[in-house]
Amino acid sequence: MTDSTCPCRQTASLRLPLSGCCGPYLDGAPAPSPEALMRSRYTAYAVGNVDYLHDTLAPEARHDFDRKSVTHWSKTSQWTGLDIIGTEGGQPGDHEGFVEFVAHFVADGKAQDHRERSRFRFDPEGKRWLFVEQANRKTAPIVKGKVPGRNDPCTCGSGLKYKKCCALKAA
Repeated sequence: MTDSTCPCRQTASLRLPLSGCCGPYLDGAPAPSPEALMRSRYTAYAVGNVDYLHDTLAPEARHDFDRKSVTHWSKTSQWTGLDIIGTEGGQPGDHEGFVEFVAHFVADGKAQDHRERSRFRFDPEGKRWLFVEQANRKTAPIVKGKVPGRNDPCTCGSGLKYKKCCALKAA
């Protein structure tokens, strides 16, 4: 791998070489935090390291990994930068962490942004962080009055109408 600028930190103020940023993780060193793993996964898309993308998935998340489509997206997109919006957990001793980010890329000649909140877990056996799933927060339900109406969003946050969710459980 050449020592070009690392794709994950394409900002005017911080341009690190790949060897001083995500390169060691792509070469097999465990990422020390969910944020470092997120950055290295973005870099893996940018440099076409599909094996790394697969290998950093939690085993329960590998069932729907589509190598052909991931390879296609990686190769046909121009990766233009990654912004970390925030992190939660993922400190030494934590078992879980979240990273909210915006991945910037150009596909079919159009600049695009992919915003996501991802969930990671620490694998104590492998002593490394793994990507588990997209974990976007659900919007708060809208409840009119003390008890939700039949057509109001369910108070549990499932995204279903109350009549199709908790109202059935209460009956």
